[in-house]
Amino acid sequence: MNAALTQLAADCGLASDAQTPLRLAFGLACVQRVRHLLEDPEAIAGLDTLAAFTAGMVDAATLADAAERLKAVASHHRGSQSLDGSAHAAVSATYAVANALAGRALEAANYAAYATVYAYGGYAVQDRSTFEPEHQWQVQALQRLLAGAATPPSAPSLAACQPPA
Repeated sequence: MNAALTQLAADCGLASDAQTPLRLAFGLACVQRVRHLLEDPEAIAGLDTLAAFTAGMVDAATLADAAERLKAVASHHRGSQSLDGSAHAAVSATYAVANALAGRALEAANYAAYATVYAYGGYAVQDRSTFEPEHQWQVQALQRLLAGAATPPSAPSLAACQPPA
């Protein structure tokens, strides 16, 4: 768990309906970092749908359809045949996409961090310090979004939600 990210999300009300565009943008940022770990073409298509939605190129119904599809894809992921942890990385990356599409940004971030660490090798998840670089990146990414560096055009003003100094 990324305690600093959880605190930042609570401070800015990330779970509120008003922050849906921010949650989707942040989820997208996290899963784009693990795109290379996705094995299922539907997971890649789901990630592309999320990117298209945040860019205003597809509607909410398309996003909802993709979220439903990815929920099923993630829960039935076959993994891979490798023995080095990449099976877990692919599964975690797929769950990250499914959660991002559903607007569950913190869950997407958590799965993306696991995917990143599993890609090092299955042994790495036992060492909590291996998560630290990804956790730091996630906090910085949410801070950048809060500051407006990558706010989606349809997002409400986020000025009231200032990241900690």
